[in-house]
Amino acid sequence: MGVKMLFSPIEYVGSSFVRFESCPYGLFGWQGVVPARTEKMALRLVEIITQDLLSLKEAFEGVDAIVLSGMLVTPVLETIERDCGGYWALILKPILPMILNRIVKALKEEIDEVLDLSNIVLDSFVRDKEVLVDLFQDVGRVELKFLVQSGFGFGFLLGIAQMALWAIKPKPWTLPVAGAMVGYATNWVAIKLLFEPAEAQQIGPFVLQGLFEGRQVEVSDEFAHFMKSRVLTSTQLLSALANQNEKDLFNLLRREMPYPIPEHLLRAAVKAIKTIAAHPEEHEELHNYVTQQLDIEKTLSSRLKLLNPKQFENLLHPVFQEDEIILIAIGGILGALAGLMQTRLGWGGPRAKALSVATIAFSLSFSAVLFNILNIEKKSLNQEDKIEYKGVTTRIVPNIQRKNTILRKEFAK
Repeated sequence: MGVKMLFSPIEYVGSSFVRFESCPYGLFGWQGVVPARTEKMALRLVEIITQDLLSLKEAFEGVDAIVLSGMLVTPVLETIERDCGGYWALILKPILPMILNRIVKALKEEIDEVLDLSNIVLDSFVRDKEVLVDLFQDVGRVELKFLVQSGFGFGFLLGIAQMALWAIKPKPWTLPVAGAMVGYATNWVAIKLLFEPAEAQQIGPFVLQGLFEGRQVEVSDEFAHFMKSRVLTSTQLLSALANQNEKDLFNLLRREMPYPIPEHLLRAAVKAIKTIAAHPEEHEELHNYVTQQLDIEKTLSSRLKLLNPKQFENLLHPVFQEDEIILIAIGGILGALAGLMQTRLGWGGPRAKALSVATIAFSLSFSAVLFNILNIEKKSLNQEDKIEYKGVTTRIVPNIQRKNTILRKEFAK
């Protein structure tokens, strides 16, 4: 339940009569911790990415101005012809490759002034909260799974102590109080083991380190792939260049293009960039080239692996850190409720053995059914689909059904 409350629901559900700003809880309602604190958590990620991992100017050094300008010639000419007339397109056609080459070179030099990396990353997360939720669920899936499954082990061991306490003092309050302590301690221990100790510590033949820090190499690759695929895509970068930073792009074009060229031609050039960003399927070669040359995934992955464990921890720890006490308290509340139910069942009386056996059998059966349902659901959401269109077969491996539907629609287009 604690893990579910981290990410669900995406939007606030409940009464807004008393709702605290940027908090997951209201008087009678709840919003997932990550969706509720998207901006704050995104800002921490942005700080890590922009300060320690990535520089746009460095990334754009791999782009060849001649190659990229050559790919831009056709879409820019088409937009000029459509918006400004065939006369201008005819005049500019011989010199446009040279002009665009000059512009791309200038863009590479001034990319940090024309594009704000912080705004691009922040906007991607804030505009669609599911992006940040998906990021944390993807890179932290092992830790989240551990947090859920550790309850079985820790609950069993602490449950033995609870049983002993009941044997010594079988009072009506014993099981609820002990259950609250077990639930609280179980979640507290699990969360601590995720991130502590940050630095690997040798204790005899054993090496102790937080589960997340111990997966630094694997998580680095997954984080970098996610950022390249969902956040810092060529589409996102070109869209930010032509839409969010349209004024800066226009000023750069004005400086680089001779003044006899009228303003409406510059507007047409900006519009061409917007079109390329909005319709990547029509300019696949250009987008593939930009993605390949920027090489964002490799850069992010290699630099994440070089971070010290404490810096690396900041990728995921904010998810738990913000409302850690809520997650721990949930365990305590559920433990108290379970203890109260045990007390109400009348354990310790003449029917104690029968009730114990019945409760254990029910609990195991319910857990088995739930486990199988979750496995079936997981398999159905991750099974490989094949789509055939005009003789071409495309394989799709979605992680949720909604994305599968979107991919089908895009492929059909």
